[in-house]
Amino acid sequence: MLGVLAESQVWALNENALKIEATHVKKALAERRYRSAGPEETMQRLVSDGTLLLETEGRITGQINGLAVMSAGDLPFGHPSRITVNTWAGERGILNIERQTRQSGTTHTKGVLTLAGFFAGRFAQGSPLTMAASIAFEQMYDEVDGDSASSAELYALLSELAGVGIDQGIAVTGSVDQKGSVQPIGGVNHKIEGFYRTCLAKGLSGKQGVIVPTRNLRNLMVSDEVSDAVREGRFHIWAVDHIDQGIEILTGMRAGSPEDGSDTVMGRVAARLREYSTVLSKGARAEKAPDNNENS
Repeated sequence: MLGVLAESQVWALNENALKIEATHVKKALAERRYRSAGPEETMQRLVSDGTLLLETEGRITGQINGLAVMSAGDLPFGHPSRITVNTWAGERGILNIERQTRQSGTTHTKGVLTLAGFFAGRFAQGSPLTMAASIAFEQMYDEVDGDSASSAELYALLSELAGVGIDQGIAVTGSVDQKGSVQPIGGVNHKIEGFYRTCLAKGLSGKQGVIVPTRNLRNLMVSDEVSDAVREGRFHIWAVDHIDQGIEILTGMRAGSPEDGSDTVMGRVAARLREYSTVLSKGARAEKAPDNNENS
């Protein structure tokens, strides 16, 4: 902050101004961004030319854009990461691919383990939870740490189990607890601006935006460009307190509860989990069945 103030003073002196004005601060921030923009521009170019596979339109089941902050000199920048999940009938629980390859930091690992607690609390009160799943940050080759992607990972799991597509034009940040409450995170402004620039590079549709924790609203201080886009309805910021609110925004379907039918996300998830349980039960019975050849 002191560095920005010092640079702002230089621009004020260049204009023989008696005090530092907002224009001088904006000039200092713009120049600082220009000096450090190389890594971010490289990432955006890789997205634009298709090297980094990232969708900002359409609906895909079991895939979501999470948001992370990367460091580049004195200017961190936000960048989306494609998160995918697969689920199947099993008892292994949630497999964190980053952890298996030793690319998951302790906080990220904690966030993934928290997801198991959410599923147990929401869907396993009357019967055992029988599910196996894998989560991966695609095309990410450095260590993944922090729990700010845990809500995005949970949305992707719910989408895959329910068979309902997620709007790829909406990126997500926020950690989640075992009860499904969405918790505040750091770097919210960088993350919003990073996804805005990605959407701008791939084509701004007017329907794209970012879901952030409600408790981060007091931290919002995005650039004038992003602020203008939000005010004009070309980009959107949604704030949520709970996973149920977020999944409705992402899928366009009511969250509901496990007791509901197929017209809600949670009802569909519960039905899929019951199917997995049935598959495993049939497999167990088949293993225990006597061999007729041995008894003949």
